[in-house]
Amino acid sequence: MAAQSPITDLNRELVDYRVAEGVAVLTLHDPPANTYSYEMMQRLDAQVLAARMDESVQVIVITGSGEKFFCAGANIQMLSSVTPEFKYYFCLHANETLARLEQTPKLVIAALNGHCVGGGLEVAMAADMRVARRGAGKMGLPEVSLGVLPGTGGTQRLARIVGKSRAIELMATGELFDFEKGRELGLVNQIYEGENSAAFIEQVMIYARQFTTPDKAARAVGRIKRAVQTGAEIPFESALALERELQQQLFLSEDAKEGLDAYVNKRKAVFKGK
Repeated sequence: MAAQSPITDLNRELVDYRVAEGVAVLTLHDPPANTYSYEMMQRLDAQVLAARMDESVQVIVITGSGEKFFCAGANIQMLSSVTPEFKYYFCLHANETLARLEQTPKLVIAALNGHCVGGGLEVAMAADMRVARRGAGKMGLPEVSLGVLPGTGGTQRLARIVGKSRAIELMATGELFDFEKGRELGLVNQIYEGENSAAFIEQVMIYARQFTTPDKAARAVGRIKRAVQTGAEIPFESALALERELQQQLFLSEDAKEGLDAYVNKRKAVFKGK
């Protein structure tokens, strides 16, 4: 049965939150382009924490409402009407929110149901994996056309995903490209057909549930995520130490005992996420 976030009830129009079968779905909702404001980022931040603390949640999916946009980035009208100091703190909080999403020890999948550009791609790149609906839109970081740079982690995450030279070229030209090219670049993991967003999300949920119990040790999946996301940003020896600590946590888990016993006794493991 689906669960409801108590936070969403007050601000349902900005970020919808639902949980079903171990998967929390966070839907950005600000028609027509799902652009984000400070208020939306506050809601997203709160929902990320809600999903992190909810023991029934094993995987997080973030997507956009409607048929045309995952997210077109920050609300430009809002940015054009506020002070430079507000813009700075707005970007700082957005960075903190996406870092929280990135460091949450649960798998995060961005479901690109439509255009994913500017800050929208920055949100998607903070996820662990990105899946897209074929033919639904474009992606890219065109901030240079506004005289600015991708300021919510875009310059750093894109370089880490596609390499420095390719990242500089993509951002300096401001090129927008289809999801097929995104997959060639390593930005997109999977592309699914879907006559509409609802059909696409159904496929995304099937994809997401493969990482949940009882078939998969979701706790181990989350620790793999942490080992990679954090380990990639620290010295190699420190990363190895982190890996050992996370492994030790898993050795103490019920799922590790179940997995080892199932292997020895040649049976299918039934994981509980504990």
